[in-house]
Amino acid sequence: MTSGAPSLRDRQTAERSLALRTEARRLTAEGGISGFTIEELCSEVGVSRRTFFNYFASKENAVLGIPVRTDSTALGEVFAAGDGDLLTDLVELHVARWAAFALTRSDAEELGRVVEREPRLVAHMLSLAEQGEREDIALVARRLGATPDDVRAQTAVQLVGSLLRPTVVEYFATDAGDFRSLLLRRLDAARELLSR
Repeated sequence: MTSGAPSLRDRQTAERSLALRTEARRLTAEGGISGFTIEELCSEVGVSRRTFFNYFASKENAVLGIPVRTDSTALGEVFAAGDGDLLTDLVELHVARWAAFALTRSDAEELGRVVEREPRLVAHMLSLAEQGEREDIALVARRLGATPDDVRAQTAVQLVGSLLRPTVVEYFATDAGDFRSLLLRRLDAARELLSR
């Protein structure tokens, strides 16, 4: 067994997480997010309610595939301690997060179908995005030695955020390249336009 191979526990954790996410999406597609309880979801998968909350904070997060342990603290610490180009480093932080999330095209298509069935998930996704934006502003402000109300920190996060959305769409709509290249291309275009 190589040192890079996942342990039995890691494989079981991944399988349980996938089973909960898959079943949550199936139940949502059938009856909406209000059409089932966490207990019913757990019963279908064969896990306890307590186990569910080890994996997901809510039914909505299970459907979206957002685990409880999305610990990107180490990534944030590397970013906060960085001294390179701020915007490039912020893009690299998002690229690392994207890689950790590992959303596939089939996942995105499945999510699209579920969101069509349950539009309330859009509000949940927007709430999570707003929370993430606030956390990123605080991270950028920390790197700058400023406070979160510093307009530079806000602008950096909002600029990169505005580049992320169309990059995700392009990434799933085409085979135009890897996520990092697509996002950096948009950052380069933004820099060129802002320098005029």
